[in-house]
Amino acid sequence: MTAGIDAGCVRLRIGSADGRISSVSVASERPAVASYLRGRPADDAVRLVPLLFALCGQAQGRAAALALAAARGTEVPAQLDSAIQREALREHLWRWLLDLPVLLGEVALREELVAAARWASSGQRDELAALLNDARIGALRRRLATMEDVSEPAPRLLPLLDARASLDCWPRLDADFCRMPHWQGAAAETGAIARQNNSAGTTATAFAARWLARLEELRDWASGTEKVGAGGTASAAQLSVGSGRALVETARGLLMHEIVLDGERIADYFIVAPTEWNFHPQGPLGGWLMGRDAADREALQAFAARAVAALDPCVRWELEWL
Repeated sequence: MTAGIDAGCVRLRIGSADGRISSVSVASERPAVASYLRGRPADDAVRLVPLLFALCGQAQGRAAALALAAARGTEVPAQLDSAIQREALREHLWRWLLDLPVLLGEVALREELVAAARWASSGQRDELAALLNDARIGALRRRLATMEDVSEPAPRLLPLLDARASLDCWPRLDADFCRMPHWQGAAAETGAIARQNNSAGTTATAFAARWLARLEELRDWASGTEKVGAGGTASAAQLSVGSGRALVETARGLLMHEIVLDGERIADYFIVAPTEWNFHPQGPLGGWLMGRDAADREALQAFAARAVAALDPCVRWELEWL
């Protein structure tokens, strides 16, 4: 976010007893961006939105513009937005070529990232497909299988929704929902694993399944087989005169913006980011950690880092021992 505004963090608090993790608290602590936008002229507020976010600024800006257009009566059916799609591809590539190798004790593929990002931006699908089939990517896939991981029952995944369909699920957003969003009254995960419908889930453990889902989304684009609903999908619907909602599928999952107008000023603004879904207090992270051996704190920290990376927050994370 811009200088002077703390982007916030995912705060993980862990307690132990008898050498085991006995309590886990997960909280996404982020600033209420709406407070910076209320009362502003609507067009000025929308122009400000992408400047407030260090990551996924394209998606944030597009969601703001679509929500405002919907509030004024212009709806948009679900469609792939090329700019948001390119941004999502770059985020996936960053994770796979920089973050994952380091997480696995390998050397980051920096030159490959530069080339791959250029191919994604310029629509060079064949070149990216060749890289994704490279032996180095295959080696990373094999290393994923050896990484300390967890098994889990089928994860609770957020279904694919467009803005119009979302109105049946959540007629209005509010501050409480923005802090802890829910699907049918319970936590649900969003992101590539949900968009891929956990296609790797039957053969991969929890962390690996989430990494592989990102890779498959890259492969779909490289092969030209991506569909509406993939990362980069955007839609908008009017709730009532003067209020509109936009849904955008970012690299990390579902982003929602809702604008309420008072004339041509922002009366209220709601944002639900993917991190609030994926790091919900009742989400998967706590279950992955509960009951683990707590004697070696360094090892536990490393395991927690892998778990957090699998869920991919858009802000920093911190671990506190209680």
